[in-house]
Amino acid sequence: MVESEPKQKPGFLGNLIFNIAIPVLVMTYASSEDYLGPLWSIAVALVFPIGYGLWDLKASGKVNAFSILGIISVLLTGGFSLFKLPAEYIAIKEAAIPAAIGIAVLITQFSQKPLVKVLILNDQLVNWESLNAALARSNNEVAFKQVLAISSYVVASSFFLSSVLNYVLAKAILVSQPGTTAYTEELGRMTALSYPVIVIPSMILLLGTLWFVFSRIQTLTGEEMDKFINQ
Repeated sequence: MVESEPKQKPGFLGNLIFNIAIPVLVMTYASSEDYLGPLWSIAVALVFPIGYGLWDLKASGKVNAFSILGIISVLLTGGFSLFKLPAEYIAIKEAAIPAAIGIAVLITQFSQKPLVKVLILNDQLVNWESLNAALARSNNEVAFKQVLAISSYVVASSFFLSSVLNYVLAKAILVSQPGTTAYTEELGRMTALSYPVIVIPSMILLLGTLWFVFSRIQTLTGEEMDKFINQ
């Protein structure tokens, strides 16, 4: 019996190219009236992250809430821009989405499936069967729940930070009249700057949280973390 090939997973480079690089280039260099114009350049730029997001959904083989959220975010940005709505709408949208995820992280920590597990401790990374058994043997299940609670607060704070930075960045850069070449170029500049200004600080917090959780797992179980990592 021939085993089915594993589903492909989109990589960092693909995300960077289709979600950041190509849209930025299109909006920055093709938004003048000599090329696509301000509105058509936005429409073309949006095709790449939307198409990549749909491919991501198909490649992963399952519906991913964050991929869906990303597609919705891109559609909203495009809709606001194409209908020439005030830049305030984009600033609010940019802040609202990470803020909503942060709130969800805080709320779900009291449920059986805290969102922090999906974000930094998902089943593809952690062998939960082995970890839960080790925690039970060491009688540290309650202590580990406290570790997850602390992690939830830190992860939520990373999204709240992203929310504030998103809003400030949009307000600082989108200053021209919507529908103009200048506005489209500013939208491209905002997209380009969002990665170093917003993603990097958030990733530092998330990686710090992951290090904290892994170190506590080793302390609570008395075993090396490698035993609980899926190969």
